[in-house]
Amino acid sequence: MPPGAIAGTVQTPDGMSVRYARWRSLAHPVNGTVLLLHGRAEYIEKMYETVTNLRQMGFEVFTLDWRGQGGSTRMLSDPRRGYVDDFDQYIVDLETCMSEIVLPDCPGPYYILAHSTGSLVALLAAPQFGNRIRRMVLCAPLLHLAISEGSQRFLKFIAGTFTTIGLGEVFMHGGPTPDDSRSFAGNRLTSDLDRYMRNTGFIRERPELGVGGPTAAWLFAAFRAMDRVEDPEFHSQITIPTLLICAGGDQVVSCAAIEELGGRLRSGSCLTIDGAKHEILQERDVYREQLLSAFGSFVPGTELV
Repeated sequence: MPPGAIAGTVQTPDGMSVRYARWRSLAHPVNGTVLLLHGRAEYIEKMYETVTNLRQMGFEVFTLDWRGQGGSTRMLSDPRRGYVDDFDQYIVDLETCMSEIVLPDCPGPYYILAHSTGSLVALLAAPQFGNRIRRMVLCAPLLHLAISEGSQRFLKFIAGTFTTIGLGEVFMHGGPTPDDSRSFAGNRLTSDLDRYMRNTGFIRERPELGVGGPTAAWLFAAFRAMDRVEDPEFHSQITIPTLLICAGGDQVVSCAAIEELGGRLRSGSCLTIDGAKHEILQERDVYREQLLSAFGSFVPGTELV
């Protein structure tokens, strides 16, 4: 853990305990605070390296575990089942942390650096956060799976059917084994063996942080959230300047969907990091350094890159 962590939990209005951590900047003057929003099945410990990078750049850092994963309240009796009823519940987590921790205790201005599911949540929350968040950098946002449109519609139908008939808790992919504890060979997340093994070590030492594959209910909620962001009436309300970053070798989410949204947002731009796999923040230095450089150019800059 990076030294100087201030950690705890907050209680959401609907009764969830959400774990958070925050750190002071290592450089002066302080440029503000970055809200670091991680992806599905991730956890605060996995973000330690990025936390240090941001602190060295002059930012204070706040991060949290979404409900249902990491050290936050699990939604089901089986803690390995990745589950949520609706992505609006993630917005409740973010809003609660923003109101109770970030605004009172962390210096502005405020920025978001997010990955995958965290990027989708940031987009969903953007219309109501427009007067609080200055800029967002969203890595590999979950806007469409890296499958055909027909396959996605079929998968949404299956997930929705299972959820409707009371089978929302069944695994749709991956089973109970966390991604971070599987073999490195053939993984779709990173080409960096050392970082992959580091994350495997976290789960080996703290298995209670891990989550298996998504359930039908989680996946159905994700598809509905993607549909909302795709709606022109919705994303026309997003006024926060936003840099979308594609992983050129992504096999999890669609780069084409990310590029399309980047062109449609009022203040949007898109950058592709060629060759990187889905988890760019867990990738080799040659890819991570491009992402951090892009972040440094865009935040707290005044012009879109």
